[in-house]
Amino acid sequence: MTVDSTNAVNIARVLSEALPYIQKFHGRTLVIKYGGNAMVDDELKHGFSRDIVLMKLVGMNPVVVHGGGPQIGSRLEQIGKESVFIEGMRVTDRETMDVVEMVLGGLVNKEIVNLINHQGGRAVGLTGKDGGLVRARKLMVTRNQAGMDAPEIVDIGHVGEVTQVDTTIISTLVERGFIPVIAPIGVGEDGESYNINADLVAGKLAEALNAEKLIMLTNTEGLLDGEGRLLTGLRAGQVDALVSDGTIHSGMLPKVRCALEAISGGVESVHIVDGRLEHCVMLEIFTSAGIGTLISA
Repeated sequence: MTVDSTNAVNIARVLSEALPYIQKFHGRTLVIKYGGNAMVDDELKHGFSRDIVLMKLVGMNPVVVHGGGPQIGSRLEQIGKESVFIEGMRVTDRETMDVVEMVLGGLVNKEIVNLINHQGGRAVGLTGKDGGLVRARKLMVTRNQAGMDAPEIVDIGHVGEVTQVDTTIISTLVERGFIPVIAPIGVGEDGESYNINADLVAGKLAEALNAEKLIMLTNTEGLLDGEGRLLTGLRAGQVDALVSDGTIHSGMLPKVRCALEAISGGVESVHIVDGRLEHCVMLEIFTSAGIGTLISA
């Protein structure tokens, strides 16, 4: 057998392995939180956009929610404004919020839309403000510091939490064959714009859409045990235990809490996958092995 024919057989084998997953998830909604290295490496960006188009072409309904923290930080630096974080949250005054809207709702969102469309998809860019998609309220941060008698409540500006999701515009786009690409900006009852954590928006949107899966791209392999080994399949109760004993800690905690809330809200499964691997979405969905951590009820 020649090298070319060997490659052809391998490709056919991969396609054959994907068939049951294509059948299982046909017509189902999958929410993908897109962020980390996958958003800044050109090769990874093109691979991600091809994955999303393929999902749509085989009958799945992908909905993309993206972040953009590094891009916001870079633009703030260009205008001479320092990025300030409290408890991991970006302090967002009115000037910073203007930059957030420009970068997330404009530059980043439209780049993702263009990448997907260039691969033959039909993507439409939105923010949570469009069609009343994401309603929000101001998020107040509680800060504990040594020597304080009581926790300090800190106002960090235009940073919000989700109060309500109206999926009408998303459902309309999906039914007409479009791929929604959503920037995590919400609107308050007072008409103010709020910068919201993209993981949180993706989780709440997955709940509201009764999504089959929430896929969260990260800069790590997934959830690890105490010895640094990848945990591939976990129940929600097992994840709670890993949080309680400190195995899951620091930066991974907010992502895990979003995952557990999504499971509690009816999402069938949450996948935390390494966005640094090319075609990570396809590898997780279309193969039996998978590459990250799967959390289910």
